[in-house]
Amino acid sequence: MNQPFIILLAVAILGLVGKNGTVTAAAGVLLVFRLIIGDRHVPFLEEYTLKAGITILTLAVLLPFATGEVDTQSLISTLRSSPGLVAVLVGIVIAYLGGRGVAFLTSQPQVLVGLLIGTIIGVAFFKGVPVGPLIGAGIVAVILSTMS
Repeated sequence: MNQPFIILLAVAILGLVGKNGTVTAAAGVLLVFRLIIGDRHVPFLEEYTLKAGITILTLAVLLPFATGEVDTQSLISTLRSSPGLVAVLVGIVIAYLGGRGVAFLTSQPQVLVGLLIGTIIGVAFFKGVPVGPLIGAGIVAVILSTMS
């Protein structure tokens, strides 16, 4: 067995142990994919899966608008409240950090290993959601830029 297969198998096992179906399913799909295509490099997946994932997450975030759960009145009242304003500010910060994270991971991809390990542990054992690597990379980028 080759290293990518072993790593994906370990991630799938972590997902099973941590009772996290998302991690298990993602690792399982990639294991099957590796079995089908072997060691061939597939730039299509590397280029589009992140964009597709972000699009799906954005769809989920916008769904309450589409279903009518959030209407104009509730939107306005939220923006007039302290928690609503804090949420807007936090949204700005995490969007900024996510953008910094994408740029940082492009320039220093070796950091991804630590972020992935932390994300896998967080998802598998702490009932987390794997949306943190980009924001995490942004945080790392900001911290490292203040240290230099």
